[in-house]
Parts: sequence; structure tokens; C-alpha cells
Amino acid sequence: MEDALILQKFAVSNSREEAFTLLLKKYQQKIYWHIRRMVIDHDDADDIVQEVFIKIWKNLDGFREDAQLYTWIYRIATNECITFLNKKKQRHQVSLEDENSAYLADTLSDSSHFDANKAQRKLQEAILTLPDKQRLVFNMKYFEDLKYDEISEIVGTSVGALKASYHLAVKKIEQYFHDTD
Repeated sequence: MEDALILQKFAVSNSREEAFTLLLKKYQQKIYWHIRRMVIDHDDADDIVQEVFIKIWKNLDGFREDAQLYTWIYRIATNECITFLNKKKQRHQVSLEDENSAYLADTLSDSSHFDANKAQRKLQEAILTLPDKQRLVFNMKYFEDLKYDEISEIVGTSVGALKASYHLAVKKIEQYFHDTD
């Protein structure tokens, strides 16, 4: 279903729940995987997805349509991810880029929701070594196949900075593969 139709239905009070159900069907799985790639843990991802859709429900009537609906939804999801990761860092007083990437890799290995062959697992471990923002950009470009201008709208960063960030992420992943062979 087209986003414009979902928004039209949401604008009419007696079809709001139907519109939101359509929105959930269209975006819930995409948003789950967007979040899951950042936080790794299934339960954390589920909690964040729930928070994202609560925010969407509360704020959808104020959506001005000066952006595409999916970029607005992804921005909310991205902000919730970053907030969650920052709180986690503060709670544990460690950097996700350093010691905590080992914890995330262990979580990945222990997860019953992640089934991958050796190469895929190694790629995921390499991605976990990236700083949060590089990981976010890499995931959106590589896994979600978003264009740089779409990612720019979501994260509020210039296209040039995103290209540089993606390039650095790819180089770091390549280096990880080289160092662990």
C-alpha cells in the first residue's frame, strides 16, 4: 500500500487504527532488522521497535510530508537506536567500539535468532568493530540498499560525509578479514 494512502486513512479518525495496522505491516520487519543490526540482541531490538511505533502513533498526525514517510520512520528508529546505545554505554561505562564489541559478538554467537554460515558470521563480527555511526551507515547502504541521499535525510549528515564514512567502514571490514585470516 502506498504511503500517501496510509496517511490519508490515518487523517480520518475512524480509520486510524486500520491505517496504523497497514503501516505496521509495511514497515515493522524492515525497522526491526534496521535496529537489530545495530543493537544485535533480539529482545533489545523488539523493545526498541515497540518504542519506535509508539512514537510514530503519537506523532503521525503531525507528519508534515516534507520528507518521505519511510525516511521519517527510519529517522525515528535510528534516533531510538542511538539513544539506546548511548544509554547502554553510560550504564556500562564502556565503549561499544572497544570491549563491548566482544560482548556483542558473543551475543551474536549465542543468539538463536541469528543463523549464518561462517562468512556471514565473520562479516557481522567485522561490522561490530565499527564505530556506531559507521556501522549505521554501512548497514543502511549495504543491507538495506538505501541511496546516500536517503541516508542523508535519515541521519542528517551530508552525502559526502556518508560516502566517506561508508568507504572507511568498507576498508575496516576488509582489514578485519585480512587480519583474521
